Amino acid sequence: MRLALFQSDAAVEGAEARLTALEHTARGLAGKADLLVTAELYLSGYHIGRERHHLSAEPIPGPAAARLASLAEASGITIVCGLPERAGDDVYNTALVLSPAGRIIAKHRKLHLPPGFETGTFAKGDALTLFELAGIKIGVLICYDVEFPEAVRAMARRGADLVVVPTALSRQWVRLTTTLVPTRAFENGVFLAYANHAGEEGGLAYAGGSCILGPDGLDLARAGAGAEVITASLDGAAVGAARTRLPYLADLRRDVLS
Repeated sequence: MRLALFQSDAAVEGAEARLTALEHTARGLAGKADLLVTAELYLSGYHIGRERHHLSAEPIPGPAAARLASLAEASGITIVCGLPERAGDDVYNTALVLSPAGRIIAKHRKLHLPPGFETGTFAKGDALTLFELAGIKIGVLICYDVEFPEAVRAMARRGADLVVVPTALSRQWVRLTTTLVPTRAFENGVFLAYANHAGEEGGLAYAGGSCILGPDGLDLARAGAGAEVITASLDGAAVGAARTRLPYLADLRRDVLS
């Protein structure tokens, strides 16, 4: 499977401009990628405050989801895109998965809300999200979710070969992309794709550093600090090889460590 991460310029304002940038990126990857992943809350921007998130949130299905579905269909690429989702009185930090057939095939609502504006802005999700593509089982987490070892372990135990993680990581926490995220891939024997913003937004400076990691925890591709697209080809056999070499999942003492 051919995987691409869009490390986008956070200074781009407005959903329409962001959709245009995503469309340009997806069209450029047509025939070269099977899966494209954006940063957390890509469509709205991340560090824009509670009021703007609530104003821009839409139901799923809805107009934004329809635009994204059309984009996935036109490019022939499965797209994972972050956006604020409205469901009744609640707003969720959501990653939406759209197929090349122009259909919604999955959505993940962020499970863990970090200290700061997200608490009081978003409701918490309550389910793990997995889907399949090109024979690879894929789990979806969002940013803070991946910082809990239990979350990635739960994905691996449910058969995930790849975990994709839209994020909004600031420069203050850059060590997460260089140390913690590779560890999550290594300790679970999974591919892991971590897609961040670049630049600055609302006074928040992003770390960049989007990365695609093998199930051995080593980089397959890594972005710098600026806006760019990174790609890698994933061989599902590498997951089995990694788990045979270091059988953490098989050897886990579930009878003791519940």
